[in-house]
Amino acid sequence: MNAYMNQYQNNQIQTASPEKILIMLYDGAIRFTRQAILAMDAGDRAVQGEKISRVMAIVCEFSNTLDHEIGGEIAVELDALYNFMTRELTRANLKGDRKALETVEDLLSGLRETWVEAAKIYAREKQVESEVVGESLSVAL
Repeated sequence: MNAYMNQYQNNQIQTASPEKILIMLYDGAIRFTRQAILAMDAGDRAVQGEKISRVMAIVCEFSNTLDHEIGGEIAVELDALYNFMTRELTRANLKGDRKALETVEDLLSGLRETWVEAAKIYAREKQVESEVVGESLSVAL
């Protein structure tokens, strides 16, 4: 059963748009943050560290893939936010600070919702663009 699930997940990733992959990464980071909180509550430092490490990897990837030339001030602000999250995750892991994890979870959830809305706007714009091109082709023919 696990092999089928892995194949399904691989297919989802390989066929997903960049926007969908971004949302999937946010979903993973949020899920790992919640799992780290549960592990912290249970006193399981090993799982806590593993889950925080996974969140950090995703957040670092977000930071590393920012395009400061195209993104301008937004990229600068996102980079600062990702750096803040990394510091909070480190503090949570070293000091067992549950509040730091909750802060990161809230920030990730808010950013996820923002990207979901941006993806919807982008999809609508692409749809309108496609319809305009289709109308132009039918008029030309």
